Amino acid sequence: MKMENRACEPGRVEEIKEIMKLSGYICDDAIATAIFLSVKLGKPLLIEGPAGVGKTDLAKAYSLAVGAPLIRLQCYEGLDEAKALYEWNYKKQLLKIQADRHEERTWDDIEDDLFSEDFLLPRPLLKAITSPERAVLLIDEVDKSDVEFEAFLLEVLSDFQVSIPELGTIKARAIPYVFITSNRTRDISEALRRRCLYLYMEFPSAEREIEIVRLKVPEIREELASSVVAAVRYLRTMDLRKAPSISETIDWARALCVLGCEVISEEVLENTLSLLIKEQKDLARVEPVLKIITRRASS
Repeated sequence: MKMENRACEPGRVEEIKEIMKLSGYICDDAIATAIFLSVKLGKPLLIEGPAGVGKTDLAKAYSLAVGAPLIRLQCYEGLDEAKALYEWNYKKQLLKIQADRHEERTWDDIEDDLFSEDFLLPRPLLKAITSPERAVLLIDEVDKSDVEFEAFLLEVLSDFQVSIPELGTIKARAIPYVFITSNRTRDISEALRRRCLYLYMEFPSAEREIEIVRLKVPEIREELASSVVAAVRYLRTMDLRKAPSISETIDWARALCVLGCEVISEEVLENTLSLLIKEQKDLARVEPVLKIITRRASS
């Protein structure tokens, strides 16, 4: 049930699950309900959880599912209004001044030209607001931005309009679907939380992760998919600096298929462990228990 109509929205929670699966994302009831309510109530969806549980992919999959353009704002320390909203194209403005300097034009005439939309460089927030069709706005890892930027973000999300001194107020043509992700590296303000619906995502259950692996790696045998997930889930119980993400589970499953592995032996696990563990200290912690992990994978 692919949704071809660009303006079409799913009318039921079950439809969310169906269209997301067609886009390569397996939702449980809690995730599908959160998306459905966010869409129907017109409120941003704040998604928190450990790194690697699929928060970013959720927004990407919904964009694909409903055929809406994806506009992504990647947050980082020091992100400011100019990088998130708009900048003036200073190089183009300078070229315009040089081209006009021999003409008898007043500064007022030149200024009107220089500060027009032709010289505006829209960044993600302005792109989402001015998009002629309803876009998916992904504000990724908002916890990495500064508190000051978060306050600015509240202004934009409250009215979906921005004021540009030279151009006036620009209102959203179509209110975007807004997904905000956080890895909880710092606390998000109460003000932002109040303006959003909230979804906390953990790593999926074993059954759902097996389903994800089989969807993403269709050539894998069911027994091997179950072994892959069992081994990864055991690794996540260990005190690791970086637990294997869902994408790393999928990469490992693909690698095992490429290698023609029927089962996960201790030798196979040792030779492919770097696909799952990306920190030297974590590798040192895991290597002594390869036998246990292999036994868990085959049980």
